[in-house]
Amino acid sequence: MEQKIIPVEEHQLPIEKVDTHAIYVVEKLKSAGFVAYLVGGSVRDLLLGRRPKDYDISTSARPEEIKEIFRNCILIGRRFRLAHIRFGRKILEVATFRSGDPKKEELILRDNQWGYPEEDALRRDFTINALFYDPSTEQIIDYVNGYDDIKRKYLRTIGEPYVRFKQDPVRMLRLLKFQARFGFEVDPDAHIALVECREEIIKSSPARVLEEMLRMLESGAAKSFIQLLCHHGLMNHLLPEVAHFIEKEKEGEEIYSYLQEIDMISKDPEAENLERSLLLSSLAYPLLQKRIHTQYLEREHIPHLGQIQNQTRILVSDLFQEFLLLPRRLRYSMQNVLLGQYRLTPLHKKKTKRKRIPQDSDFSLALKFLSLRVCLEPGLKKIYDDWHQLYSSIERPEEEKPKKRRRPRRRRTKKTS
Repeated sequence: MEQKIIPVEEHQLPIEKVDTHAIYVVEKLKSAGFVAYLVGGSVRDLLLGRRPKDYDISTSARPEEIKEIFRNCILIGRRFRLAHIRFGRKILEVATFRSGDPKKEELILRDNQWGYPEEDALRRDFTINALFYDPSTEQIIDYVNGYDDIKRKYLRTIGEPYVRFKQDPVRMLRLLKFQARFGFEVDPDAHIALVECREEIIKSSPARVLEEMLRMLESGAAKSFIQLLCHHGLMNHLLPEVAHFIEKEKEGEEIYSYLQEIDMISKDPEAENLERSLLLSSLAYPLLQKRIHTQYLEREHIPHLGQIQNQTRILVSDLFQEFLLLPRRLRYSMQNVLLGQYRLTPLHKKKTKRKRIPQDSDFSLALKFLSLRVCLEPGLKKIYDDWHQLYSSIERPEEEKPKKRRRPRRRRTKKTS
């Protein structure tokens, strides 16, 4: 294994674009006598001319030693012990160099075996994620030819792909994630291994898989990612009902239409991030429409809101019961968003005298999802505008409400006789 040093004159990564807090953490670790580098996605994104969402740091310092250096540090994780250093809302993740056997074909359950930088590089997933950056010298340190793979836009696992996917099946999702985000060519051996190992995905931690899914729905490449999941058969193991709907139903294209709108919003730097219950609702709403149509409307029966609420609860339970389990708050919020669509655009055509805002904390999210529907069904714009105007007229943040001054109470003095 040959170490390559890429000087700044060659890679031309501008240090002024590197997060100043990340540089501070690296330099403070080095001044304490430890080795420390920026590593992973942040280095990759900077080389690709993208703005990193977060910064990871690798160091020779053990987790307890990191905590002694930084007062704003907490240690997390058992399977993979990490240090989180906080700067306001920003969190920098600091990990100790790991070692491991990249040829051992076993599911990784614990990963707290300390090592050296070259060992740490070999145990990472893809070559493009294994580059170290030293802010003090502005050099990139490459043990796996990752720099060349980034230049030629090539996705390659470190080591044997079949073994690497067996060790950690979530790497298959990450492979498709990077293909969707960057449009890189996938190494043929990695592609074959993914098809052969796809059933292994259910051996992963459901929480890790759900987090990868949610991050991709937020990434601006959600449509491409879901298409790749379906194409490679992984969706059948993660969300089988959604996979079946997309493959068998003509209405499945509606899911991709929602994802395309979500991607446009995610790519807009001025737009607010969409809530996760909205992102998941984009996968579920077309299925709910199909169920309501099949079970009620085709039989010339218009369901009341209670029946729709029951169907919504059953659908969300069906979608997220086998492998992916939603946290309770996210599940309830998603159900409220879906049910809210039938409050905002009721199936009953009778006119109501006056619209009323439901006493529902998720009503604003339901209204936001209606705005997504307007993008696909422009005929709903008038309905959305009316609801939005009504909601805006009564909504007022607590901090903007004028506080009433309390008149000081007069103390009653006892009369003395």
